[in-house]
Amino acid sequence: MCGIVGIVSQNPVNQYIYEALTVLQHRGQDAAGIMTCDDNNRLHLRKDNGLVRDVFHTRHMLQLEGTMGIGHVRYPTAGCSSSAEAQPFYVNSPYGISLAHNGNLTNAASLKNDLYREDLRHINTESDSEILVNVFAHELHHQAKHTIDEQDIFEAVKGVHRRCRGGYAVVTLITGHGVVGFRDPHGIRPVVFGKRDTNNGAEYMIASESVALDTLGFELIRDIEPGEAIYINKAGEVYTHQCAENPVNTPCLFEYVYLARPDSIIDNISVYKARLRMGESLADKILRERPDHDIDVVIPIPDTSRTSALQLANSMGIKYREGFIKNRYIGRTFIMPGQKMRKKSVRQKLNAIDLEFRDKVVLLVDDSIVRGTTSQQIIQMAREAGAKKVYFASAAPMVKYPNVYGIDMPSARELIAHDRTVDEVGELIGADWLVFQDLEALEEAVSRGNPKIRRFDSSVFNHKYITGDITEEYLDKLERQRNDSAKRDEADMTEIGETDESIEPVLIDMHNSR
Repeated sequence: MCGIVGIVSQNPVNQYIYEALTVLQHRGQDAAGIMTCDDNNRLHLRKDNGLVRDVFHTRHMLQLEGTMGIGHVRYPTAGCSSSAEAQPFYVNSPYGISLAHNGNLTNAASLKNDLYREDLRHINTESDSEILVNVFAHELHHQAKHTIDEQDIFEAVKGVHRRCRGGYAVVTLITGHGVVGFRDPHGIRPVVFGKRDTNNGAEYMIASESVALDTLGFELIRDIEPGEAIYINKAGEVYTHQCAENPVNTPCLFEYVYLARPDSIIDNISVYKARLRMGESLADKILRERPDHDIDVVIPIPDTSRTSALQLANSMGIKYREGFIKNRYIGRTFIMPGQKMRKKSVRQKLNAIDLEFRDKVVLLVDDSIVRGTTSQQIIQMAREAGAKKVYFASAAPMVKYPNVYGIDMPSARELIAHDRTVDEVGELIGADWLVFQDLEALEEAVSRGNPKIRRFDSSVFNHKYITGDITEEYLDKLERQRNDSAKRDEADMTEIGETDESIEPVLIDMHNSR
C-alpha cells in the first residue's frame, strides 16, 4: 500500500506533486520521494524516510525544478525500511528512467536472477521496485534508438507484463520524453488519471487515488485499465494502449474496506458508498442473528469505520455516538513493526469519552480485525470507561491469510483469525459478542457500484490468489521475511549501525550532484 503520482505540465510541478503526496499520505508513512525533470533534461531527486512534510523543506523544493515529475509515499512490504529503498528508483540506461511503484512482485526472486544472468543488470537493494525499473529499462532497451515514440514504450510495457507477476501500479519518468503509467493485468492495485486546463495548456496527473486529482483541481478522466499503459509526452500529448494479452479486472477488495480514502473513486466505485452498503449488510446480519439485541449505542473506531458504523446504526434504529477521540499524529497500528509498539500506539492513538460508555451496552464497529491488537485494547478501554457490555462488529470478514500483492500482513500466524473460529477470536479480544461481515455480502456491497466487476482479489479472506502462482513454499518464505521477529531483527540491526540506515538523506541533482 504505497501512493504514487506523476504529473506532466508546462508549469513547475514540484508543489503539485508535494500536495498530491500529502493527500496520499495515508497510503504510506515511512518514506517519501520526488523526482523532477527540467527543460535541460536534468533530473532532480529528493527522498528520505519520514512523512511528506518532514522530508521536503523549502530548500529541497527549490531544487526540484522541472515541468514533469513523479512522486511516491511508501511503507515497506518488500525489502527493508532503509532510506536507500525510498522511491523513486533510477537507472540511467536507456534514456534515464525513474520509477515509483505501488504493489508487490510475487516472482521478484526469479526476476532478480534473470536480470543478473541474462540482462546483465545489477540490483543493489532488496526492493522489488528496483527490480521493476530494471525490467522496464531492459525491455525499453530492445526498442532503443535516438528517439522513442509511444509504440516503443507500449512494447516495453508488454514485456513487463510478460515477465512480472503480482500486483503493481506504476509511474515512470523517461528523461526528456514524458511520464508513463501502467497497471498489472489483474488491476489489483488502483491508479487513475486526470486533466486540468491552465493558461499554459493542459496538465495531466496519474495517481493512486482520485482524491489526489480532486484536491488539486484535476478532472478525473478514468481509471487506467488492467494491463493498460498511458504515455503523456512532455508536450502534453496523451497516448493509451492495452498492453496485456488477457486482462481481467479483479481489484483488491481491501482497498474499499480500509486502504483507500472514502472520498476516492476506484474502478468507478465510490469508496464512501461502498462503505455505506457494508454498514447496511452488517446491520442485516446482526438483526438476523440477534433480533432481540440489547444494544444501546453504536460507536465507531476512528477513522475508517465511521461510514459503515453510521449506516449500521441508521439501519438498526440505534443511537450513533463518537466515543473515541483520535490523536492524528500516530500512524496506522496494524502496519507498525512489532507487537509491543502496536500495543503502545493504540493507547496513544485513542482516548475514550467516558459518558458515552458508562452503564451502556456498546456495539463497537471497526473496518476489520487483522492482528487483533487494536481491537483488544479498545475493548478494554471501553470497559474501563464503564460499559456494561461490549459487542464488536467488523465491516470485513475474518482476515485469515497473508496478502502478497502489496499490503503488509504477510504472516498468517500473526493474524488473529487464522485457524480460529469467530467465538475463539471474540474470546481473545475480550468481546461479549463478535460478528464479522460475510464475504459474499462484502463483495456485493462493493460490486453494486460497478456491476462489470464480477470478481475481486479477496485472498486475505478466502486464500484464493488470483495470479495463480502463489505456493505454500512462497508463503512460508514470505512469513520468515516479514513476521514480527524479522522486523525486530531489522530494528536491532539498525540501532547498532549494521544496516545502511546511517546513509545520509538523499537530495541529488541527478545531472550535477551537490
